Amino acid sequence: MKTAYVFPGQGAQFVGMGQDLYNLNDETKALFEQANDILGFRITDIMFSGTDEELKQTKVTQPAIFLHSVILAKALGESFQPDMVAGHSLGEFSALVSAGALSFEDGLKLVAQRANAMQKACELQPSTMAAILGLEDAIVEDICAQVDDVVVAANYNCPGQLVISGSIEGVDKACALLTEAGAKRALKLNVGGAFHSPLMESAKVELQAAIEAVDILSPSCPIYQNIDAKPQTDPAIIKQNLIAQLTGAVRWTQTVQNMLADGATAFVEVGPGNVLQGLVKKVDRQVQTSAASVTA
Repeated sequence: MKTAYVFPGQGAQFVGMGQDLYNLNDETKALFEQANDILGFRITDIMFSGTDEELKQTKVTQPAIFLHSVILAKALGESFQPDMVAGHSLGEFSALVSAGALSFEDGLKLVAQRANAMQKACELQPSTMAAILGLEDAIVEDICAQVDDVVVAANYNCPGQLVISGSIEGVDKACALLTEAGAKRALKLNVGGAFHSPLMESAKVELQAAIEAVDILSPSCPIYQNIDAKPQTDPAIIKQNLIAQLTGAVRWTQTVQNMLADGATAFVEVGPGNVLQGLVKKVDRQVQTSAASVTA
């Protein structure tokens, strides 16, 4: 009986997120206020009562989801006893902090730098992502490789759902070819740019120095990282994988499969929303999933 704790990425945000945690006790309130100080603006105001548009900005969304996840994990106290952890994209930073490999302050600073670097990379070149439903991964990969613009497989979310990422022209061409090949849907996503693609290279370069300079410790349990879906505890390898993550694919399907193979019998989602529970169920319908929660 092993429990896997999983942490969501961008897209899980909603207005009002985290307000219950802020009001939970003095400790959680202090963490949110510390975050406001570190970031240099009151992110709590946007989280609790901002507009959808304000919350959707990458530089706000990523720290907001990180804060919700990490403070929730801290609020769980002694009941937070993971045998293994993983995070989807941004969620990898939440997982590392929650497993004791990164301090709260360092984790938040890295997430803020990552978000700003990604936003800048998005502004350098118009780019996008699209969800491809109903095709095998290998077919999507092959068709992306045939397109003469930048387009790659970016998020292996669950069997039959793969997100592609690249230039607007590249994604449009790939969507047309994938629809011809039998995709049930090729749905352009409302995102700011081509995350987890070569178009994030400038963000990767900017973040690399920050990741290399920060202290990462051995986590309290293995973390299954996006870039290779394998369990890691070595801080040096964890750093390399974090750097590679910005331009590499999120291998979530493979991560869940590997966690199951290593004995995970229950998955607990720590953070806003329930997206990851749904993806886990699409990998294995029988596995137990739940959302972490705390009460005053």
